[in-house]
Amino acid sequence: MAESIKDIKEILKSVDDINSELLQKYKDDSRVGVQKLVTQRVKQIEKRNHEIEEFHQRLKYEHEFWNEGINVIAGVDEVGRGPLAGPVVTCAVVLPHDFDVYEVNDSKQLSEKKRYELAEQIKAKAIDYSYGIADNKLIDDINIYEATRVAMKEAVLGLKDLPQEIIVDAMQIDVDIHQLKLIKGDAKSASVSAASILAKTYRDDLMKEYDKQYPEYDFANNAGYGTKKHLDALHKYGATPIHRRSFKPVSDLL
Repeated sequence: MAESIKDIKEILKSVDDINSELLQKYKDDSRVGVQKLVTQRVKQIEKRNHEIEEFHQRLKYEHEFWNEGINVIAGVDEVGRGPLAGPVVTCAVVLPHDFDVYEVNDSKQLSEKKRYELAEQIKAKAIDYSYGIADNKLIDDINIYEATRVAMKEAVLGLKDLPQEIIVDAMQIDVDIHQLKLIKGDAKSASVSAASILAKTYRDDLMKEYDKQYPEYDFANNAGYGTKKHLDALHKYGATPIHRRSFKPVSDLL
């Protein structure tokens, strides 16, 4: 008796090799439903293989350092330089040589759900990670760029072991450690990608907590950025204690 299409669908879920004998077997099945399942699974495998290939490309800098005997490499990134409210959050992440969470990419390319899923996997597999935070008062005192550098230094120094090398997204951190500065580093280095995901989810959680204190500003949904609802609340209620007073339009209202 021929296998049912429902059974074949379940079997194909476990097939990861495009040259699998099972795929070849079902390609010869004359049923239209089976042919659709095979075509669908082939596309899924090809997409996954492409993602894995791109992931290994994002590990090329790490591999170059590892091959030179430099094993403790920290990827560093920041989130929250642009918002009108809340802190800038940074993260430093040290990945193991066998890191294999291939969906790790620039946090801006990922859905919120996927970021939180990947954040848990990164935390479970990373050798170490650490956060740095610069609040709105420090941002107002020394400007956003310098505050970001302070927070990045805090993240690096918060690691259990100082890294031998830092890969950072186009910044210069005030530590005596060699740094590879990459423009759009969160899309070029898996370590920086991992840092961007952890920083983003950490900051989003902070802004959701602030939303409970200041619900009129919709911080849970806008993360402090100047959306219409946020700006309307700013004009109606004024600035909160977490607003950046050196940022327009907040400064215009004071």
